Amino acid sequence: MTQRREFIMQVALGSTALLATQAQAQAAMLAETDPQAVALGYKADTTKVDAKKFPKHAATQLCNNCALYQGKVSDAAAGCPLFGAKQVAGKGWCSAWAKKA
Repeated sequence: MTQRREFIMQVALGSTALLATQAQAQAAMLAETDPQAVALGYKADTTKVDAKKFPKHAATQLCNNCALYQGKVSDAAAGCPLFGAKQVAGKGWCSAWAKKA
């Protein structure tokens, strides 16, 4: 009986993990026209940032090397707590960029 319970718990935990992964994979990409994105100067391509408007921007500043980026450096897109459930482009940038430790 104990093995059966353990098996059922493992299946339940595995299913939960799978659903969470699928939900994140299906998360919508952040649009540059989103009000929060506009407020923070978000661009999906860091090379498209207006240098006059954001003089502290550097071409080496990317979402994927920001402390807020919730994915791996190699991920094309991942979550950012500033934009809720939407994903940002790994090669993107916004004015809240902070160097990853």
